[in-house]
Amino acid sequence: MRFIIGFLSGVLGLLAGWFALAALVVAVSGPDRDGGIAMGAVFTIGPIGGLIGFVAGVLLFIKIGQVSVGQVSIDQVSVDKVSVDQVATDPVFIDQVSQGPLSPGAEQSGAAPARKRVSPAFAAVVLVLTAGLSWWGWYELIRSPYLTHGFMTLELQFRLPPGMALPPDEKDVHIDVEEGRQHATALLHARWRGTDGDKKGILASASLSMKTSRRVVHLELPGFPEQIWQIDLPSDPDPTPDYSPWRGSSGTAAPKIEMSFRLNADR
Repeated sequence: MRFIIGFLSGVLGLLAGWFALAALVVAVSGPDRDGGIAMGAVFTIGPIGGLIGFVAGVLLFIKIGQVSVGQVSIDQVSVDKVSVDQVATDPVFIDQVSQGPLSPGAEQSGAAPARKRVSPAFAAVVLVLTAGLSWWGWYELIRSPYLTHGFMTLELQFRLPPGMALPPDEKDVHIDVEEGRQHATALLHARWRGTDGDKKGILASASLSMKTSRRVVHLELPGFPEQIWQIDLPSDPDPTPDYSPWRGSSGTAAPKIEMSFRLNADR
């Protein structure tokens, strides 16, 4: 148990020293436009701080992570052993015990070396920190919040009611894609105007990256109520080969604009 807690203490010190030294270098270096300083600080200078932190973590465990148990007198151990093993069966030893030491070994009074055990408070702190960092690593690296397919492109097409004209300027079209707690502005295609019979259409796309069960599309056009659609996709979706069926926006505003979407993987 002592080895495990001591090793974990060293690992925690390693992580703390690594990132603390890297953060210090980045802060002292100032703005970094291309990320070169940050990369060098993390992968070149950071390991030095990690080595120092590991040693500091182990020393911290040695200093305050262990507590001593009660000391036992050698004389008391000798007397107790004689009393139990011999006095009970041989009354002659009773006088010898009362007169003094029973053997040369018992004449050397002193205390046995104190034994060490792990401090419960220190062990609890180390285990809590280790569990928290392990969960964070599991979430970020194994159960990553990012989509399995990486960044994915959400292709959107909107179909206006019959007879409704498109805005004259693309700047009048505002499309927002809500992905969990994030918001992204959809970009209109170079040829963003479309037609479907007597209905005008708008073509746009947005980038998705997060695993979430909440994805909402907002469309705003001049002189028209805001249109909202809930996108029916799993939290970690796969690409969809075809566009979804057309469907109207939520709410009671009429006439309604219809939307259809398709999801493409960028890799």
